[in-house]
Parts: sequence; C-alpha cells; structure tokens
Amino acid sequence: MGFEALNLGDGVRAEAKRRNLEPSGDTLGKLMLELREKNGPGAIADLLTEQIKNSQSKVIVIDGVRSIAEINVLKNVGIVKLLSIEASADTRYRFLSVRGRSDDPTTRKKFEERDNREISIGLGKSIAIADETISNSNITLDELIELAHKVIEKWIDS
Repeated sequence: MGFEALNLGDGVRAEAKRRNLEPSGDTLGKLMLELREKNGPGAIADLLTEQIKNSQSKVIVIDGVRSIAEINVLKNVGIVKLLSIEASADTRYRFLSVRGRSDDPTTRKKFEERDNREISIGLGKSIAIADETISNSNITLDELIELAHKVIEKWIDS
C-alpha cells in the first residue's frame, strides 16, 4: 500500500544469521531474551533504528512490537502510533501454523510457550496502550489489510 514495512522479529533473525544460529523458534526466543538481558528491554527495536533513520518512506509500518520499552525506542526515532490487532489464541495458532517461518510453532505446546514468553516481556501492556485496535476475528486477510490501511490513512490525515 505504499508504506515501508519492517518486522522486529526480522532484526532477531538477522542477528541469529550473523551468529550462525539455527533460526528455530526456541533459538530465536532465547536470543531475543539474551539481547534484552544484555542490551536492555528495548534492544530488539534498537536493531532496526538505523534502518528506520535511513528510510525514505514517510510512513513505516513496524510489525512485532512486544513491549513498552520497544515503543519508547521507536518514539526516539519518529512519531509512533500503535495499532493492536487482536485475535483469539486459536486464530493466531492457525495463522502461525501455516505462515511458514522457520521459527513458527509447530505444535500447540510450542505456540503456548511462545505466547507465554511474549506476555512475559510486556505484550499485554503494549496492547493496552494502543491508539486503535482491530479485531482479527472472522475476517479475511484482505479485510484485515483494508481495516489497517483505513486506520493508518486516518492517522496520516490528522
């Protein structure tokens, strides 16, 4: 839709590649926690700040924000609006089961471990302070994209 899109998880995957680590869910989850432990709770967002600063795009959509600390890092780089896209555990598990990334959970147990890890770093607090929320329940991907695009366009216009 003409926006640049970045994913915080891509920063972790790039770091894993630099370290020659297997990009499995367990490995990337441990690396994410290690980076936060070593470099602070905003460390994952820090991985993308140069890319953001060097972007020519007026709007950058950043996917995968998990914590208030990451939001604060991003606020130091530009204007931040937070859109929460909420879905039931069953919907999220179905999506992740077919997405095809090397770190996607392959079992319900792995999915729950991932969910618990993300909740432990502050995901719920980030959802609570969102500027807008979209429910990803019983809608198609195209409908979800259209809803998100309308929210972003509204933000740009205001």
